[in-house]
Amino acid sequence: MPTSNKILNNEQIHHKIKRIAYQIYESNVNETELILAGIAKSGFVFANRLKTVLEEISDLKIILCEVKLDKKNPLNGVKTSLSASEYQDKSIVLIDDVLNSGTTLIYGIKHFLEVPLKQFKTAVLVDRSHKKYPVKADFKGISLSTSLNETVKVNFSKGRDKVELL
Repeated sequence: MPTSNKILNNEQIHHKIKRIAYQIYESNVNETELILAGIAKSGFVFANRLKTVLEEISDLKIILCEVKLDKKNPLNGVKTSLSASEYQDKSIVLIDDVLNSGTTLIYGIKHFLEVPLKQFKTAVLVDRSHKKYPVKADFKGISLSTSLNETVKVNFSKGRDKVELL
């Protein structure tokens, strides 16, 4: 059984989410509406957590969008819970739990750039810095130096959130 090292505990993750939410708000302080586009599964859970904090600290109308793509075969296309007309000329933050090679984020970015946007940013909880693509996180919880054979696992479980290195 592989050993794991806890990188972030529940309290630390909550703190990172709150800090990222404030950073997102600061970069969108003149907006009335903001779209948080979470990449399916953990990225969407992370987006939901950010939405909760943003609604506590700001008057922004937060709209959640779920982004679905095949991470193993991203050329299969991207599907979103919002139509292009719903996010056209709006500010969007594309959100995922871990930025590893950048493949998931770059294909998500490509999808949203097919319509005119007011502003586009990215947010991740963990940035691993093993980039294959020239993509960066505008907002990140933690930067982590890892080897390629290590895996970062984010587990969002109400009250028991954790980030582990496996």
